[in-house]
Amino acid sequence: MTKRRTRTAVVGAALTGLICALPMAAAHAATTPLGWEGDALGLSAAQQLSQGEGVTVAVLDSGVVADHPAVKGRVTTGPDYREDGLGPESPNWGKHGTAMASDVLKVAPKAKVLSVRVIADQDEADDGKAERQRGPSPIVEGIYYAVDHGADVISMSLGSGEVGNYADSADVAAIGYALSHGVPVLAAAGNSGDELNETAFPPGYAGAIAVAATNQGGARATFSTVHTYNEVAAPGTGITSAKNTGGYEAVDGTSPATALASGVVALMLSRNPKLTPAQTRAILTSTARHPQGGWNAFLGHGQIDAGAAVKAAASPPDDKTVPVKYEGKEHFASPVGTPRTTHPAMEQEVWLTGLGAAGVGLLMLIGGLLLVLLGRRRNGGGAPATVPPSGPFQV
Repeated sequence: MTKRRTRTAVVGAALTGLICALPMAAAHAATTPLGWEGDALGLSAAQQLSQGEGVTVAVLDSGVVADHPAVKGRVTTGPDYREDGLGPESPNWGKHGTAMASDVLKVAPKAKVLSVRVIADQDEADDGKAERQRGPSPIVEGIYYAVDHGADVISMSLGSGEVGNYADSADVAAIGYALSHGVPVLAAAGNSGDELNETAFPPGYAGAIAVAATNQGGARATFSTVHTYNEVAAPGTGITSAKNTGGYEAVDGTSPATALASGVVALMLSRNPKLTPAQTRAILTSTARHPQGGWNAFLGHGQIDAGAAVKAAASPPDDKTVPVKYEGKEHFASPVGTPRTTHPAMEQEVWLTGLGAAGVGLLMLIGGLLLVLLGRRRNGGGAPATVPPSGPFQV
């Protein structure tokens, strides 16, 4: 193209104009409308430093309609671990996932999305719950697939009610696999804050970065689950997102908050591809807009500051985390030295007291049985004694 510009000034000017116009047209065509979340996250400053180039975000969700203008050309479709017979032609396919992918790319417009279908949309018969089945769950398979196929970030907008409120060792192993391969995992904190406020997984796992939701005032959105595992927060009310059937709509939840946060992580990794999951977590939490009084269970370390996070990614703190082996007898590992869960030997005075109390109780039980037997003999060899029908115990 340089040789062509040397031929004539006219051709050179035309080509220069074309080169300048193409990126702008592509970015405009594939950008979801940006609302209040842009200012809340400080996206303008962040996107001046990074656009997400070279980063792939795995969106583990209900599938992504890859030809939607908001995501077109930037989505790779992975396997469908739901295997429920639905496809992109169905209006019950990709509703949630398409919205989440568009929110990721809204923040990191030059990133790529790897779509892995692990849940069904909530308007289906199973209410969007990931099946717990024999063998690996769809989520576990999705995590392994994402890591093995080039994902740099895993985004799971899978809050309470979609996965379950109990832990699973296979999930823990899969998240550990991702972290050990340098892939940070973000998960929605859940939307039960105004209901049962139940514990949710995967956000409840130690390795995942749990994302709470904020409203336009910067406070916790009323639905955002409140728990001690919350790490950071992001905008989660009235977020304009892509519809699987075309166009856009406003959505609420810790789901869009997580997708936006995952986009910020993509910006960070694009600026510094060597960031580890531990460094990513440390930067997000240290640069967040901390709540008054510091960390709390409502917003974790506070709402993400994308500009500060992306800037800090260039000079991350040292990562001193290392894998450790289980030592077996007294502690799990050094240097933490967490003791094993054991029952201490009971003091002699305590168990003697307990034994004496048990003996007294046994004697009282025997005495009661003897009194009953004597009473039955006095009333005709087994016939129950007649009690006058008085008081509240009338039959």
